[in-house]
Amino acid sequence: MQSSLIIIPTYNEAENISSLFEALFGLHPALQVLVVDDNSPDGTADLVKAAMAHYPNRLFILERQHKVGLGKAYIAGFQWALRRDYEYIFEMDADFSHDPQALPDLYAKLQQADVVVGSRYCRGINVVNWPLSRIALSYFASLYVRLLTGMPIKDPTAGYVGYRREVLQAIALDEIRFVGYAFQIEMKFKAWQLGKTLVEHPIIFKNRELGTSKMNGSIIWEALFGVLFLRLNALFKKKS
Repeated sequence: MQSSLIIIPTYNEAENISSLFEALFGLHPALQVLVVDDNSPDGTADLVKAAMAHYPNRLFILERQHKVGLGKAYIAGFQWALRRDYEYIFEMDADFSHDPQALPDLYAKLQQADVVVGSRYCRGINVVNWPLSRIALSYFASLYVRLLTGMPIKDPTAGYVGYRREVLQAIALDEIRFVGYAFQIEMKFKAWQLGKTLVEHPIIFKNRELGTSKMNGSIIWEALFGVLFLRLNALFKKKS
């Protein structure tokens, strides 16, 4: 996994972060990690800084003063990565819902594509320990996005994603509008509009065991209405 950076946004992930580092850094000696912490009151950033002594030149932290959304955290991480020499840049949750063991397969797929999506739905429904209502909401939201945008991706809201450097360079990151589920959709949609190749790799998504979910109603509504905005905006640009 040469020239790879894993970006992990955190807010109150002290219960998970140290174990996640152990899992990630055991995968490959060249893999590097950037944590983007939004001033977690539980001391997540302090744990990251302590771990940096054990993983010199492999673990980095970008601290922000306020919690302003997942999308903003990732944009800051992308921009940090683009100022350096990384060729493959991955998004990943801190709570083990994204299995670190899937990273080598995602990396391999990224050698033949521009964007790789760790997909819960490309081979049935692979979600563990979610209530049925949340599975249904996520699955039908993904179907809604596919129908509205035409993107050939079965899990457009997925957050386990890898990008080639040139994809992030081509996307106007400062113009990305959304912060939650809609951020994930918008990034994939922008890449697809640019003619980039998107592929999916099946993963098993596990609900977090430790810590508190950041999901809320406003994030879901942003996704539903955000997709409409993206589609209408694309149509108006074609006509102009």
